[in-house]
Amino acid sequence: MKRLRLAIVPLLLAFLLPQQAMAAGTAACAPEFQGSSVNSRLTGLFTNYGNDNSRFDDWTGADGTYSVRLPSGKELWVFSDTFLGQVNPDGSRPPVVEEGGTTVFLNNTFALERDGRLRTITGGTPRRPKAIMPPRDKQHWFWAGDATLAGGLVEVTYQEYEKFGSGAWDWRWHRNVVASFPQGRLERPISVRSLPSGNGVAWASGILKDGRYTYVYGVEDKGATKYMHLARVRGQSLLGRWEFLTAGGAWSWNEKDSARLMNGVANEYSVTRVGDGYVLITHDTTEPLSAKIVAYSSCSPSGPFTGKQVLYTTPETGGNIFTYNAHAHPGVAGDGLVVSYNVNSFVNTDHYRDTSIYRPRFIDVRFG
Repeated sequence: MKRLRLAIVPLLLAFLLPQQAMAAGTAACAPEFQGSSVNSRLTGLFTNYGNDNSRFDDWTGADGTYSVRLPSGKELWVFSDTFLGQVNPDGSRPPVVEEGGTTVFLNNTFALERDGRLRTITGGTPRRPKAIMPPRDKQHWFWAGDATLAGGLVEVTYQEYEKFGSGAWDWRWHRNVVASFPQGRLERPISVRSLPSGNGVAWASGILKDGRYTYVYGVEDKGATKYMHLARVRGQSLLGRWEFLTAGGAWSWNEKDSARLMNGVANEYSVTRVGDGYVLITHDTTEPLSAKIVAYSSCSPSGPFTGKQVLYTTPETGGNIFTYNAHAHPGVAGDGLVVSYNVNSFVNTDHYRDTSIYRPRFIDVRFG
């Protein structure tokens, strides 16, 4: 469970100190928030799939939860840290293989949804599953970012992390990459290429296609404070030439010019076109261990994002349990804008005791 603990560390850092969000004030084109509610279909879909023991080698829980709709009508769900295996009758799971159990733990996987049915996709073989993006060695691993379609290929972003010492805190973000997958063969990428990584920004917390550009949102994670950054590339593919939004509002080819646009975002967040405006949805990192999913609005995909408002308060938060990384899925049908968030525990054995904790939840957010 060492790497699962690593997944929790950035959250601990993020909530050590409260931060101040951007000044209040609502964009003129901001949609009116009308309410939110649990999306029972999607929450139930992953709950039932995780509990299904008809196959013992598939998904029982994960975090990350990005999605991209394929032209075939299938929905590709992109996950980071993932449990594979069996759920016991009492709702527990065996320990991971590394601790003498039978549960496989991988740092990234896919699930493919068609007509309300899910199928787990991993690398390796059914007997020896591996991460879709396997690490180069035991000191490195990949966590997934957002995904997009370009030229018939699925482009999935990943951030590589590395461990540089023996201490629990001796690890760091290393670089960004994009992996390209044929839609009909998702078990392994046909190419993995480097993305800009020279300015300490983990791209892509979220991706937005708007007009002639694909906008790529990133996070500069300083522990107690997390800053939004923004890049864009002309066209559909992330493999084009990137330009970066500067503090003065111009676009620069130089990654070093990428500016801190605001704080208070999480490692995963989204910007979505809603009506005539753009809505940024994120877990609130301006207060410690927040249960709040909040929104900001703008008349432009590049901001400024203002008018912070609470969309939903996660009921799971409390005690050892925390929630994080809320973001929207505009391609997924729901009663409004579908938003997912992740649930986790600071106590590793909780994930063995209760499989229901470590699974995504979904809500519908309605705007007027």
